[in-house]
Amino acid sequence: MDKLTKISVIVPAFNEVENIEPLVEGFDSLINKIDHPLELVLVDDGSTDGTLNKALDISNKSDYIKVVSYRTNRGKTYAVQKGLEVCTGDYIVIFDADMQFSTDDIPPMIEMLDNGKDLIAGYKVGKYQKPFVSLIYNRLGKMLFKVPIKDMNAMKAMRRCVLDKTPFRPDWHRYIVVWAYQNGFDIDEYPVKLSPRRFGKSKYSGFGRVLIGIFDMISVWFQLKFARKPMLFFGTAGLIVMLFAFLLGVLAVILRFGFQLGYRPLLDLITMLGIIGIVLFIGGFVGEMIEGFQDKVLQTEKKLKELKDDIEKNFKKKN
Repeated sequence: MDKLTKISVIVPAFNEVENIEPLVEGFDSLINKIDHPLELVLVDDGSTDGTLNKALDISNKSDYIKVVSYRTNRGKTYAVQKGLEVCTGDYIVIFDADMQFSTDDIPPMIEMLDNGKDLIAGYKVGKYQKPFVSLIYNRLGKMLFKVPIKDMNAMKAMRRCVLDKTPFRPDWHRYIVVWAYQNGFDIDEYPVKLSPRRFGKSKYSGFGRVLIGIFDMISVWFQLKFARKPMLFFGTAGLIVMLFAFLLGVLAVILRFGFQLGYRPLLDLITMLGIIGIVLFIGGFVGEMIEGFQDKVLQTEKKLKELKDDIEKNFKKKN
């Protein structure tokens, strides 16, 4: 592995004006401890407290710092995505602006990437807020996705190709590790020291955030489980509903001809369940057709990219 692989550290920041200066001081020190070239990408996520001005002021004095900003707060996932668009490193580190993680933990994680790993997930060591919620969240994630790591939401270091295959939907930064594992990347973990927040307030609190996290987890699980095989879900559900309608139909026939009992709402229920079952089954077929079309599009894009690369190589050889 090339020891000069460039590192891009993406730091989403929302109302973290007091932390920007100590953050940069930490990376100024880090640069002297590693051989890799490094760039720091500060992403101002619509801050209203002067974070952007502070970041711009400091970046004007350091040639390794880039600043990205936009007007409204869009969340950490969007910030990571915007940072990825401007960074140029082949190694990507996602680092929080609240200074609860230490830059000293980055070099050993980078060394693990140098040794062949694709993603290193830090797991928090130390006291932190909401330990019970974090425990339940990580246990549930491990149960659903079988990911062999302790913590899905601490500092991470990874190869750029990992993020290239990660869907960027709101709040899905929590599942970078999950997507990496499901895509076959070699992942590992490393203990990262967690320190108390010195300045500012936590942006991730309240029951609403927990509820959103649970719903997102179910959504990710559904996509991983059924997106590639829509008939598995819709077809099975359709068959179950139609079977239930058939059993109710048998019951209706027995009641009508065996006991001379007719019950109109039961017939309406049977009709409704039959229609729902058929619609679900057809939905499975349509989903399979869409998935097959998507595969063909992806294969065509891959062939076009290979063709483009060949043309560029031949052009360079001739010139």
